[in-house]
Amino acid sequence: MQRNKISFKGQKIFIGIDVHARTWEVAVLTESGFVKRYSQVSSAKVLFDFLTKHFPDGEYHAVYESGFSGFSTYYALKEYNIDCVVTHAADVPTTQYEEVMKTDRVDALKLARSLRADEIRPIYIRKRENIDDRSVVRVRKTIQKQLGGNRSRIKHMLHCNGVKMPEIFAKPNTHWSRAFIKWLKEDVALLSPTRKSLDLLIMQVETQRSALLTATRELRNLALLDRYKDNYELLMSIPGVGTIVAMSVLTEIYDVTRFKNEKQFASYLGLIPTCHSSGDKEFHGEMTFRGNKQLGPMIIETCWVAISRDYGLGQAYIAYRRKVGPQKAIVKIARKMSNIIFSVLKNKRKYEPYNWEI
Repeated sequence: MQRNKISFKGQKIFIGIDVHARTWEVAVLTESGFVKRYSQVSSAKVLFDFLTKHFPDGEYHAVYESGFSGFSTYYALKEYNIDCVVTHAADVPTTQYEEVMKTDRVDALKLARSLRADEIRPIYIRKRENIDDRSVVRVRKTIQKQLGGNRSRIKHMLHCNGVKMPEIFAKPNTHWSRAFIKWLKEDVALLSPTRKSLDLLIMQVETQRSALLTATRELRNLALLDRYKDNYELLMSIPGVGTIVAMSVLTEIYDVTRFKNEKQFASYLGLIPTCHSSGDKEFHGEMTFRGNKQLGPMIIETCWVAISRDYGLGQAYIAYRRKVGPQKAIVKIARKMSNIIFSVLKNKRKYEPYNWEI
C-alpha cells in the first residue's frame, strides 16, 4: 500500500540556528512540538533542501543570534524564502538548565522554542546599501585612532632619544605639518647610529594620513547621496554637530522611524542609566552597556562644543553642574541632545535655538 505524501501546508515550522563559521547547529520545531536537531555546513541552500525534504510545503521561520556573521545569514535565508529574524543573545529567554548546560544543540533548540512562543525580540535589519556606508564611517574612525597612536609613538620615541623640537614647532598645532614631517625625515638623529624604527613609524603615519583623507572624502560623498542628504542638512543645523558626527548618526541609525519614542532612541545611544528598585527605593547607576558604542561617546563629546554655542544647552549645563558635577552634567546634556536629534529627524525640521535678547 502506497503512503500518502506528507505535507505541512499551512503549518509554521520554527528553526533555531546556532551560527558558526563552518557549521550550523539547527533545531527544527513544528507547531505540534516535534523536534528535529542536526548539524550541517553553513549554507542556506543545505538548510532549505533539508526543510523541503522533511517538512515540505511548510511556512519556514528561522532565528539566529547576532554576531560575527552579521546580516549575511539573514539575506542568504531570505533568498530561499525562509522568513528570518535576528536577535541579541541577551534578549533570548534562558532557563537555569540552559545556562548551566550551554551547548550549541541547547542554544539552537532554545531559539526555536522562543520563536514559537513569540518571545523573540528581533533587532533591526540593515538595508544592503547601508551596511557598507556604515562600515566606511567606522573604518575611518579606526584609521584615525591608529594614526593618533602612531603619532604618539613617534613623539615618545623622540622624547626617549633626547630629541628636542625646534622652536618653530613649539606650538602643538604646527605638529604633523609638511614641514614637521620633513624635519622628522631629514634632521632627527636618534641615540643609535641608525633610525629604522622611526622611519617605519613615519611611513605608517604617511600611509594612514592618506587613507584618512580618502575615507573623509568618501564620507563627504555619502552626505550628498539622496538617502542621506536631507537628514544630513537637518543634523548640521544642531550646534556642535559636524560632518563626522552627522554621518555617524545617519549611517548607524539609518531609519529613525524604527524608534517609537525619545526614550527608545536614547537607549540605543546608551544614554539611559541602569535602574534598580526595591520597595520604595530606586537607584540609578551607570549608563547601560547595551548602547551603541560608536554613537554614545561621540554625542557626549559633541555636547562639550554645543554648550558653548547654544544658550539654552549652556544654561542647562550650568544648572546641572551645580547639582551633580561636570561629568554627570554633560551626560544629562547628552540626553537632551539625543532628544534634539530624534526630534529633528522625525519631524523633518531644522533645529531652532533658544531665542533671547541682549
